[in-house]
Amino acid sequence: MGFFSRMIDIFKSNVNDLIDRAEDPEKMVKQIIADMQQELNKSTQALGKAVASERLAQKQYAEAQKKSADWEAKAKAALAANNIELAKKALAQKVKADEEVATYKEMYETISSQTEAIRTQVETLKAKLSEAKSRQAMLIARSQMADTKKALAQSVSGIDTSSAYEKLNRMEEKITRKEAEADAFAEIAGTSASKDYETFEQLQTDAKIDDELQRLMAEMGQLRTGEEELSLEEQIAAAEAAGKAAGAEGAEGISFQKLSD
Repeated sequence: MGFFSRMIDIFKSNVNDLIDRAEDPEKMVKQIIADMQQELNKSTQALGKAVASERLAQKQYAEAQKKSADWEAKAKAALAANNIELAKKALAQKVKADEEVATYKEMYETISSQTEAIRTQVETLKAKLSEAKSRQAMLIARSQMADTKKALAQSVSGIDTSSAYEKLNRMEEKITRKEAEADAFAEIAGTSASKDYETFEQLQTDAKIDDELQRLMAEMGQLRTGEEELSLEEQIAAAEAAGKAAGAEGAEGISFQKLSD
């Protein structure tokens, strides 16, 4: 039964090494399972034939024992009848039967021992096949994972990393320049708006001052009305000239300054 030891040796060996040397580990694992199943079927058939031979040898052994016992009983009956010659004849047949008993006993014990060995090997092969089936999914999964890792590694190795990083650096420089330009435009726009705001503020302040000056001059009778009414600037100039003249005479004058833009 060499196929039993051959299949057992396969699974006693390093299965992972076997897979590594196979062109397609998944197919190899499936083929191993199929081969083991085929061998198990063959061994089961062989066990069936061995069991049949064992039962036949056992039956022949039992029949030889029964025949020996029958001739012994006949010999005893002949002796009881004081028939010595008949008793000898019966004992002669018993001797032949005993030889058959010895032959069938040896045959039965040999076949029985072989059958037990085959039965043990079949049970061992069943256990190995069950273990192989339970490991099949794990081994295939490991093979697929290894293929995936290998493919990824090959993809990464095929990429020019220096060129890729150089492109990224150039893109980063472009984005940095765009950000700087955006900040500059925002700063310029903010400064212009600030200057315009200050100009508007100054104009509003000047207008308020002119309004207050006109009010005071009106209260003091220095603001002329009618067709000959001068502009506010002209009246301020006239008031300043009058103040200078009064200062020349020693009188206390009031000097007005116009806040210009």
